[in-house]
Amino acid sequence: MDTPLDLFSPDYNVAAERFREAAASAGARLERHPVQEDGTEPTLTIDVATIGATVPRRTILVSSGLHGVEGFFGSAIQLRWLSCLAADLSVPEGTRVVLVHAVNPYGFTHRRRVNEDNVDLNRNFLNPPRRYEGSPAGYAALDPLLNPASPPSRLEPFRLKALWYVRRFGMPALKAAVAGGQYQFPRGLFFGGHVPSTSTRLIRGRLPHWAGDAPRVIHLDLHTGLGAFAQHRLLLQESADSPEVEWYRETFGHETVEPSADGDSTAYDASGTLGGWARSSLGSARYRFVTAEFGTYPIVRVLGALRAENRAHHFARPGSPAVERAKTELMECFCPASERWRTQVVEQGLTIIERAIGAAPRT
Repeated sequence: MDTPLDLFSPDYNVAAERFREAAASAGARLERHPVQEDGTEPTLTIDVATIGATVPRRTILVSSGLHGVEGFFGSAIQLRWLSCLAADLSVPEGTRVVLVHAVNPYGFTHRRRVNEDNVDLNRNFLNPPRRYEGSPAGYAALDPLLNPASPPSRLEPFRLKALWYVRRFGMPALKAAVAGGQYQFPRGLFFGGHVPSTSTRLIRGRLPHWAGDAPRVIHLDLHTGLGAFAQHRLLLQESADSPEVEWYRETFGHETVEPSADGDSTAYDASGTLGGWARSSLGSARYRFVTAEFGTYPIVRVLGALRAENRAHHFARPGSPAVERAKTELMECFCPASERWRTQVVEQGLTIIERAIGAAPRT
């Protein structure tokens, strides 16, 4: 069985091939869904492995790489579970496990958080009548700071400016203004698109099939970038007063579960999220969605990395040192090279999946 460090692939192509091989070894039913066939590069696919009941009483979904560069981490956790399954784990009778690998293969391939249209896929799942337009209060005023129309430079005081904004207005205000999802600035950070993306349409069309007619569905969506280094938080769609919160705490641990965002939480309210769409479309009484968020570095550093990579992508010369510096820092902020980080998050991720599979039924 691979060690945790061995599970981190060097690029999307290796990760996808390893996922398919591990799924086949575990006896999974495999699907491949192309998401880019314009002839400009090899076809990129979302790969899906389904294991267990064909008529499930409950379904566990584990998705990775919705934010492309985070796929290096998510793929490692999925590989870990598949290798354990091939070795000595088993899926309980009546349970189906579905692993959705690299929801944003373009971002995974190019070390971007967004897709080929600069779309943040976790802002792209809007429910009617919400339209793909507008931006949060405060985003337009921050656009010159967040999205300068120039290549990144080593000699600019973004960190100081961001810290000044936090000191003056508070971190919750920064999160709400910047990261909630905007549909006005196509080259800007956290752009949610103007139409549903190819990946969004695919997930919308296939998710009911993957869930099957199971009366209970638990969906774990794997993410990095928020929270304390090498520690995870499980972010819920439900508010703190929901009776379901206690079930999550009993299943995954009281210390890790966070109900939906408030001023002091790890997360923030956002529009067009996969979890919000899934629960509203498939039924909140049936569908439980958990964003498994694994911390890396302080939020100002992470935001600075997103800003620099976005500027490099749009305004720097392709292949230039500025581009490589920006992508290296983005990779570090969403999948740190630290042996401690990689070892801990893989083991934590495996535990979360196993707790979901072994969870007591809800009444």
